[in-house]
Amino acid sequence: MVDIRFHRFAGPATVGTILTALGRGDLLAGLTDPDFAIAGVTDLDTAGPGDLVLAAHASYAEALRATAAGLVIVLPALLESVPEGSLALVSDKPHHLFADFLDYLYPASTRSVMAGGRDDLGEPVLEEGVIIGANVVLGQGVEVGRGTIIGANSVIGAGVTIGRNTTIAANCTIDCAHIGNDVVIHSGTRIGTEGFGWLDFGISNRKLPQLGRVLIQNKVEIGANSTVDRGALGDTMIGEGTKIDNLVQIGHNCRIGRNCLIAAMSGLSGSTVLGDGVLMGGGVGTSGHLSIGAGSVVHGRAAVTKDWPEGSKLAGAPAQDIGDFWRELATMRKLSKGVKRG
Repeated sequence: MVDIRFHRFAGPATVGTILTALGRGDLLAGLTDPDFAIAGVTDLDTAGPGDLVLAAHASYAEALRATAAGLVIVLPALLESVPEGSLALVSDKPHHLFADFLDYLYPASTRSVMAGGRDDLGEPVLEEGVIIGANVVLGQGVEVGRGTIIGANSVIGAGVTIGRNTTIAANCTIDCAHIGNDVVIHSGTRIGTEGFGWLDFGISNRKLPQLGRVLIQNKVEIGANSTVDRGALGDTMIGEGTKIDNLVQIGHNCRIGRNCLIAAMSGLSGSTVLGDGVLMGGGVGTSGHLSIGAGSVVHGRAAVTKDWPEGSKLAGAPAQDIGDFWRELATMRKLSKGVKRG
């Protein structure tokens, strides 16, 4: 969901008004209700009757059929999957049209989350026993729970909420995030940065607005100089008890389960999903839009390129079952040494 604590909403606005403003009056002819008012933008599975959603890939078909969204920007090939109660706005370039709508409804001029001008959120609220270091900046509407410590030179963006007995070390920046209790965030960490989302790759490199959040549950620890990108529309989530080492990159819309361990120099591309208790060695990478089942172990420097079930043990690049990895390596060693002749 797009949380208006972090991103100003310029609506509600009718779809006809927006298309006219965008110079896309050609799309009005296919709409049965150009006066439909868009009350928000979200994902297919969380949408309500007033929401705009995107369905831009065949993999969205099942979620599209089940959505309660009022308006769907959709590929022609998915038109038949749009529910009877939803309006369809058909486009050959649905991502581009969707980005146009986002730019209209959440203007770029209001997306500087570190900027001021959020008087609508009120002054920061601090519970008893909060310790604030030198040169800390708290944005409008920040809420900090009892016993939390925020180290010197850290900047907490407007609307961020932080739970109780949490420690945020020096020189951190936190935007677009809700953080639980007993969390530890080490020095130099960046939470809620923009996700790496682009259109027209290598041509115009148009930015796809990143309007989601980061949700960090209780007892999470994040190492020094790590980054956690906010979701594109939904949430980047880190489950309770998970520990993340130094210099780790968590991409937008990743969902990390409870009690995972992720070692240094690892990088999770956007929309990677980890089940509970996944262990990752140093330097692991994922290609994104994949899942690794609960209890899996991914050995250091592995490159995960596809889904894996619960309890997997992976190694290599591309990652494979560790038994297959060692057998393959042993075979290659034998071949490289040649066959000895008597």
